[in-house]
Amino acid sequence: MKVNSLEFQNFRNLQQNKIFAHEQTNVIFGQNAQGKTNVLECIWLFCGGHSFRGSPERELINFDEKFAKIKMEFFSQEREQNAEIRYSGNKKEVFINGVKKKSGAELIEKFSCVVFSPEHLSLVKAGPGVRRKFLDGALCQQKLKYAVYFSKYNQILNQRNALLKDINKHSELLSTLEIWDENLCKFGAYIIQQRIKYAEKLKDSTRHFHFGISDNKEILDIEYVSTVSDFDVENLGNIRERFRAELQKKYKDDLYLGYTTVGPHRDDINILINGMKAKSFGSQGQQRSAVLSLKLSEASILSEIREERPVLLLDDVLSELDNKRQNYLLNKINDYQVFITCCEKQNKRELEKGKIFLVDKGIVTEE
Repeated sequence: MKVNSLEFQNFRNLQQNKIFAHEQTNVIFGQNAQGKTNVLECIWLFCGGHSFRGSPERELINFDEKFAKIKMEFFSQEREQNAEIRYSGNKKEVFINGVKKKSGAELIEKFSCVVFSPEHLSLVKAGPGVRRKFLDGALCQQKLKYAVYFSKYNQILNQRNALLKDINKHSELLSTLEIWDENLCKFGAYIIQQRIKYAEKLKDSTRHFHFGISDNKEILDIEYVSTVSDFDVENLGNIRERFRAELQKKYKDDLYLGYTTVGPHRDDINILINGMKAKSFGSQGQQRSAVLSLKLSEASILSEIREERPVLLLDDVLSELDNKRQNYLLNKINDYQVFITCCEKQNKRELEKGKIFLVDKGIVTEE
């Protein structure tokens, strides 16, 4: 999978331009707040999701403009393709190979990439929400069905939480809670099942990478921790029933607190190094090594599922890693097309094959 060219108009602070990427390494350098990350974000949006920075879509449009347009020409599924996304206010239009699509989710089946940003370095030591986001982001790229179910689950969850608050004032609404629970369990059971299966794949892959990063001294383990228990992971109906039973047990707690206390939105993963929780007992270097292993595993698993390698986006993370981890990371991405942002020219990789782009005040130029 390769990006051939990237075109943008009124996208954040980037000046209108079309750049042509190298099939291997593309270094994007410049001072802070010039627009380097905006280039990576532009590529990421063609995966079908939202900004990896968590920004609402209206912020993608240049402050002084009413619309934004990004276009990418790429090689995927053994042929040349193109995609275009247009933003106008709160409206988004997506075109794949010239055909208008119902939603950006359809891009998932055409293009994929893995992003590694400074935010990911907190995967180990931050709260459960960051680790859930990592799992969901990876799974949404692998399966369109997961992206659809994940979206529906969150919609129903928000509606159920609103109902829980209303029931305290209107007790007659209590009987309607089961209606929401039915679909919450349907979509939630699938999310739990897919996360656990993905966590098992991560377990095998991250062990391999981390063993190499730690000079064969450390074993990295991944454990999925669910608020729903005692189910057969291969039996979706069984997970659904166990989820429903847990919801019923927590009715009083949920009504008192005004939100849903069990479900995949409350789950977590434990990251263990030699059997100890990396969050509590791992050094800063060990924690960063664990994150590096997780991101390399994400790319490796996605390659197996899609039967082609995703594009790698490395957003200003090399400066956060010591030389040993930098070298390991760069040595593992030789077979991928990669886009790397950095602030200083001397921080870039010595390029035998690749391109260098300077970003200055939103203007992207090839060096």
